[in-house]
Amino acid sequence: MLNLTQKQALVEELRGSFQKAAILILTDYKGLTVEQVNDLRRKLKEVGVEYRVVKNTLLRRAVQETDMAAAQDHFTGPTAVALGYDDPVAVAKVLCEFAKTNDKLAVKAGVMAGKLMDRDRITALSKLPSREELLAKLLGTMNAVPTSFVRVLNGIPAKLVYALAAIKEQKEAA
Repeated sequence: MLNLTQKQALVEELRGSFQKAAILILTDYKGLTVEQVNDLRRKLKEVGVEYRVVKNTLLRRAVQETDMAAAQDHFTGPTAVALGYDDPVAVAKVLCEFAKTNDKLAVKAGVMAGKLMDRDRITALSKLPSREELLAKLLGTMNAVPTSFVRVLNGIPAKLVYALAAIKEQKEAA
């Protein structure tokens, strides 16, 4: 049991985490074994996500005056909080993939940019390409423009060389 001072410190720590987080996803972990929860924590940690189990009353206090306040109606039953700081898609992907193989884990709701998301929206978010994939596509697109431009510029002298070679062959034949 935590005493009052420890609870206040935990609420302040959580509030700071909520303010820094890009996405918050609430899950119901009831029925998962300790090994399964540890496996989920390890997978989430690999993508830079914090996964915590906290009492709902402390969560309600911590979420007040933050962008994540929209989630407070979903703090019921056993609740674990996944906080993503960088890539919201990665958080949703890991949780949805884990939920597919472990039917005991249920995604309740989430909040991103102050907007409440239901389970369907989180699933849709998990199907988007990751930040790295999007950046790679953008880089490929940006790289294709100058490459194509150089090919076009290179084509003009090449056509001139082909034309001169054809004229030379024509004159040699005559």
